[in-house]
Amino acid sequence: MKNKTMAVLAYITIIGWIVAYLEYKKSTEQSKLVNYHLGQALGIFLSYLLISILGGIILSLIPALAIVFYVALFIPLILLLFGVITALNEVERPVPLIGKLFEGKFNFSAKTI
Repeated sequence: MKNKTMAVLAYITIIGWIVAYLEYKKSTEQSKLVNYHLGQALGIFLSYLLISILGGIILSLIPALAIVFYVALFIPLILLLFGVITALNEVERPVPLIGKLFEGKFNFSAKTI
């Protein structure tokens, strides 16, 4: 599988992320591009999980805020689209809003020190 394909696949559902991760681990030439986009995609998925959990807790206490949290759940989807676009262009650019938080936090290469 090509590096560009693995980078894009990382953003397409959690199953796509797992497939891209396994293919990346199997490859002999581990690309920095794929490593970067695996980290960005994982950061977006973790953010979505956090928003969902916090939203569930807050909505159980204050149901009137439902529309705010339903709109907030679209933000990770939009960030995934930005990630796909940057992966298609083969650029290592963080996604808006939260990309800088996850830059360099995850290292998926087999060559760890």
